Amino acid sequence: MPEGSMTLPALAAIEAVVRTYLDGLHEGDADKIAAAFHPCAHLYSAPKGEVVDFPRADWLTAIKGRPSPQSQGLAREDRILAIDMAGDDAACVKVNCCIPPRYFTDFLLLLKTNEGWRIVAKSFHTELRSV
Repeated sequence: MPEGSMTLPALAAIEAVVRTYLDGLHEGDADKIAAAFHPCAHLYSAPKGEVVDFPRADWLTAIKGRPSPQSQGLAREDRILAIDMAGDDAACVKVNCCIPPRYFTDFLLLLKTNEGWRIVAKSFHTELRSV
């Protein structure tokens, strides 16, 4: 398969994983998020120019300890902006999502594993906005 081309079944499977992540994020459901992210996954950001590496397990613990956007009555604002595949086993997905007043642009790296597509890394930018 040429770089960047997508099969419909692969595209649907990738979208399903990303939707599970976005659903879990809005609902505060760490189990849904865990299902979308491979156990080895890490999250990366660079606030103030310093790279921060946040392991999946630590992030899931943080999610369990905070109120969900849904429980706070916050509007759900998320969307898939782009999906780019390399071959039939690697993809990068760009999404927007939010937990007001924080608005995120995520770059999700997915690999097709024996268990199906899973997010193995997330690199994100955070923007603070007044609500």
